[in-house]
Amino acid sequence: MSHFSTVKTELRDREALVAALRDMGQEPASGEQPVRGYRGQTVTADLCCSQDGGADIGFRWNSAEQRYELVTDLDLWSQPIPVERFLAQLTQRYALQSILASTSEEGYQVSEQRQSADGSIELVVTRWQS
Repeated sequence: MSHFSTVKTELRDREALVAALRDMGQEPASGEQPVRGYRGQTVTADLCCSQDGGADIGFRWNSAEQRYELVTDLDLWSQPIPVERFLAQLTQRYALQSILASTSEEGYQVSEQRQSADGSIELVVTRWQS
C-alpha cells in the first residue's frame, strides 16, 4: 500500500519553482527522479529534493491541469514546518522569483528588497531611461 500523497499547487513555471526551492534551502534534482517514501517505496517525479531520513519531496508535472503537484509521504514529513506552511512559503518564494524574472526581462533592476517581520517581502524596482 502506497503512503504517497499528492497535493495540488498553482505552480506552473519550472525555473521559478527550482529557484524558489533553492531559496528555501532545498536542492532539486531535475529529470525523472525517484521520490522515496515508506519502506523504500518510490514514485517518479520531475523534480526531487532528497531529504534525510528517506522521505523526499517531489514535484510532478500534471499535464492535464498544466501545473506541478507536490508528491511526498506525508506520514514521514520531516521538515521543521507543516506541509501547508511549507507550501505557503514556497508559493511566496515562487511569486518572488516570477516577479524578479519578469521585471528583469522588462529592463528593471531591484534596488531594494526587504523582508518584514510578518514574512511579507517588499521590492523596489527601478528602470533608467535615456
